[in-house]
Amino acid sequence: MPHVVLIAPRFLENTNRYVKAFAELPGLTFSVVSADPAESIPAGLRDRVAGHYRIADWMDHAQLTHAVRALGRSIGPVDRLAGMLEELQLPMAAVRDELGIEGLSSATAQGFRDKDRMKELLRAHDVPVARSTLARSHGEIAAFVAQVGYPVIVKPPAGLGTRATYRIETAEELAALAPPSPTQPLQVEEFVQAREHTCETVTIRGVPVWRSGTRYFPTPLEVLETPWVQYCVLLPREEDDPTWTQFHPINAAALAALFGDQATTAAGTALTHMEWFLRQDGSCLVNEVGVRPPGVHIMPLMSITHETDLFADWARLIAFDEFTPKPRRCAAGSAFFRGHGTGARVVSVTGVPQAIEACGDALVEMRTPKVGQARSAHYEGEGYAIVKHATTDGAKHALRALIENIQVRYG
Repeated sequence: MPHVVLIAPRFLENTNRYVKAFAELPGLTFSVVSADPAESIPAGLRDRVAGHYRIADWMDHAQLTHAVRALGRSIGPVDRLAGMLEELQLPMAAVRDELGIEGLSSATAQGFRDKDRMKELLRAHDVPVARSTLARSHGEIAAFVAQVGYPVIVKPPAGLGTRATYRIETAEELAALAPPSPTQPLQVEEFVQAREHTCETVTIRGVPVWRSGTRYFPTPLEVLETPWVQYCVLLPREEDDPTWTQFHPINAAALAALFGDQATTAAGTALTHMEWFLRQDGSCLVNEVGVRPPGVHIMPLMSITHETDLFADWARLIAFDEFTPKPRRCAAGSAFFRGHGTGARVVSVTGVPQAIEACGDALVEMRTPKVGQARSAHYEGEGYAIVKHATTDGAKHALRALIENIQVRYG
């Protein structure tokens, strides 16, 4: 039986969905590396985990290598190394390189994690992307601004989503920006006025076998810049909507460029999360690509709309190079609740009964913020709701009912 090791930093609710998916997969030997003790593995799954190795720092590739090597010696040779977090991709690749485990190498992983390298690879393969540069000084940013004009977007080359991402609109804002340096450069991009979508793609040894896609309302940058806005992710009912299908050739070209020579190996067996822009003139641009499952509840949304368990499907994909596409049966969406005010805790939550009544049968799951709850440092906010509907418009109506009725305040 193949032996898969999952890097599970902490046995939290979302991580445990992946642990469960691998643990319940027949014909598989499954081990985990974690910063948590074995006792933290959910009780119903512990006897299905063949090996557990605890480390202090799950981002330290030396500790990861030691742990995976030990599991290989005690349980059996490791065939696949998996992890669902963006920041794990480079450390895991270093482990694969050192131990000879088939999968994404450090060189290929760098193209996914280093956004400047990503843009270079995509441009070299004629994949449309926004104009950008890697700046090591204020002067280099100013020179780029002289070419493209304000506003520009600045972010670290290996950022996570929109974290540490800023829109610079004036020379004064640029002067106030902490200066980049040769050792800590910044990626600087032209600002793209567009709708932002995602494209989730399953590839088996480089061949795309299934796609899904969502739209953000509003864009992640607007969410970051406006901490009080309640935002939504929508997965439409229509699989053949030209809004998404027109992007598929660009998606395929981008993945071929990023996987490169590794596309036909186990590295090319993946679920990727690609964010892309649709401009008013109908043209498309690739924004960023992650070689891991998506966040912001896209995994549950895909599970709902395709009447499957995408967590289990991803585990089978990674372990056995197998994936069975299923048709889309409905639309779904997720709304994220965030508050007004400057305080550190939630002091009021209103409109919940009205939102529930307006959603009706479309409401699948809801976790509302609680009075006294600490304000979240994460852009997903203090609560969320998931909806499903037979039509895209029905899902939109339910999402609108949620964010228009539920109001959260901090104090």
